[in-house]
Amino acid sequence: MDRFDERILHELKANGRLSNVDLAQRVGLSPSATLRRVQELEKKGVISGYRAVLDRNKLGVGFVAYVSIGLSDHSRKSQRDFELQVMDSEQVVECHNITGSSEYLIRVETADLASYKRFHSEKLGEIPQVNTITTMVVMDTPKDERG
Repeated sequence: MDRFDERILHELKANGRLSNVDLAQRVGLSPSATLRRVQELEKKGVISGYRAVLDRNKLGVGFVAYVSIGLSDHSRKSQRDFELQVMDSEQVVECHNITGSSEYLIRVETADLASYKRFHSEKLGEIPQVNTITTMVVMDTPKDERG
């Protein structure tokens, strides 16, 4: 990867909908050279996809929390069973297996606190492998580059 590839990635990270012509102008290459490089970055898996960034508030998401989950059993089966449960939960938008005092960190998005409370008790509280649940409510997001 050279400086042109890095510039291409920087520009696409900021705006994945740039036309190839605009991208080429911004990185200082011809459109054909830029297209070849983008295709190669896609082929290598450096660029794994493109997505739309949604305004969660306009979609009715008014409550966001990160929730650490401690399991009662640390076996691979227990982890797999927990992961299958959260994969089926539309409220869980991220799930990370982590180190430390908890096994998982999940990002939960719901309409409001009452909706989260229902999810907490009716979904998380009913998963047999879950031993501890610690909720950290997001109050503001001054930086978010997940795109």
